[in-house]
Amino acid sequence: MAPAGSRLPTPLSGLSFLFLLACVTVSGGAAANRKPNILLVLADDLDVAMGGMTPLAKTKKLIGDAGITFTNAFVASPLCCPSRASILTGRYPHNHHVINNTLEGNCSSTAWQKSQEPLTFPALLHNQAGYQTFFAGKYLNQYGDAKAGGLGHVPLGWTQWIGLERNSKYYNYTLSVNGKPQSHGADYSKDYLTDVLANVSLEFLKDKSSYQPFFMMVSTPAPHSPWTPAPQYQNTYNNTKAPRDPNFNVHGKDKHWLIRQAKTPMSNSSVQFLDNAFRNRWRTLLSVDDLVERLVRDLDARKELDNTYIFFTSDNGYHTGQFSLPLDKRQLYEFDIRVPLMVRGPNIKPNQTSPLPVANVDLGPTMLDIAGYDVNKTQMDGMSFLPVLEGRANTTSWRTDVLVEYEGEGHNVSDPSCPVLGPGVSECFPDCVCEDSFNNTYACVRTVAPSANLQYCEFDDKEVFVEVYNVTADPYQLANIAKTIDQEVLERMNHRLMMLQSCSGPSCRSPGVYDSRYRFDPRQMFGSHRTRLSRLRHVLK
Repeated sequence: MAPAGSRLPTPLSGLSFLFLLACVTVSGGAAANRKPNILLVLADDLDVAMGGMTPLAKTKKLIGDAGITFTNAFVASPLCCPSRASILTGRYPHNHHVINNTLEGNCSSTAWQKSQEPLTFPALLHNQAGYQTFFAGKYLNQYGDAKAGGLGHVPLGWTQWIGLERNSKYYNYTLSVNGKPQSHGADYSKDYLTDVLANVSLEFLKDKSSYQPFFMMVSTPAPHSPWTPAPQYQNTYNNTKAPRDPNFNVHGKDKHWLIRQAKTPMSNSSVQFLDNAFRNRWRTLLSVDDLVERLVRDLDARKELDNTYIFFTSDNGYHTGQFSLPLDKRQLYEFDIRVPLMVRGPNIKPNQTSPLPVANVDLGPTMLDIAGYDVNKTQMDGMSFLPVLEGRANTTSWRTDVLVEYEGEGHNVSDPSCPVLGPGVSECFPDCVCEDSFNNTYACVRTVAPSANLQYCEFDDKEVFVEVYNVTADPYQLANIAKTIDQEVLERMNHRLMMLQSCSGPSCRSPGVYDSRYRFDPRQMFGSHRTRLSRLRHVLK
């Protein structure tokens, strides 16, 4: 008998049963024919050149070993907000005009919200390709600023939005949950941000519609400062130190003046500080590894894994002691511009490695391609590497060059930590080593081809300083060969840089014929900010 107060189920008539069976069959068929799901896990300041993937053993197994690892993945700019803007828009900095991590630098400004947010690939996935979209974590560094809509601003294109106010933290932060503030304290069990992101992501997977494909972007705080590990990982890597590679704690001769000014050897206190930071960076990544494992297992349990592309990458690299620069990520070298990139998904064979050059401006076009949306309908500069993922690419005709752009920041008054260098510098350590300056503004073309593995960079300074590296022969970029390289090669790379720096949309993928009327001027990357640069130059006279 049925329990008290309950009703026995009414037997289905033959017609009702057939109708129900038809519904189940249709819904099952719709799920089987649904577009692929997409998950992007984005780390913050994760290098690949100094072993940053070492703590992420489960991530490498579950994504890299199950798919493809790119060994030449680069960022359009080695700084959080410009790089994230490039990921979202598929555009180089000279086209999306986010130049630094400040509101004045267009980071999450009202101008960005009006001009760029409607064109991001998540907005297109949601509005044009029928995807339900989910965001959790760090967005842009100034997100939530009262001058740009505060936490009530939810960027266009997101079905569910859980955005961190401003920059990376692990405790004592505020989230915007679909436009409503949610404060968190310092209780590990309910506030540790990496774990919170894992939990809300799993909630989304549980509650989402089963009739639409989904796109998820989970943007972790790790391994960004303040490098706060979870309690269970606080005593791991106790004997680990930053790698003592050939470019560690050596003078950066023949490099831009900002690199040459670094004190060599570094002070004992700087070395101790960076070693401790290095350990804590790795410790924070163990929670990211747990997050990835939980998401992959949940997708597998829901039988969604085989129809889901999973991307893992970072917004920029990082350095700890290279060329005697203690800690940062704003330089043109491999440790700052090269990032991990691993992808698994339908039609991707396991245990692959690709040396083909890809950039973070390619992530959006690739995901739109996966969704069946024509990238040529967008203003994106990047190109889809879906053919590479599926083994369909003509590697002999694949693009060989990517562009890297950065506008340096400097204060118009002397830094108290470094008065001897005068105004125009920033990010200075107590022993007067500054990681940035206003004329640390550069543009580079990074070339990866069977016949060449080169980097060519020009600076916006009085002498238009040039750095060139043969990365095959000199992987640690110790020797600037600008003055010894064949003149024809130098001119060809200079021309290639100028074409890329003046490109937009399809011309960034196929720049066409070099226009001899174009003259290199890094300030053209950021034309609206010439006044600020001129003011700083006047101060320095």
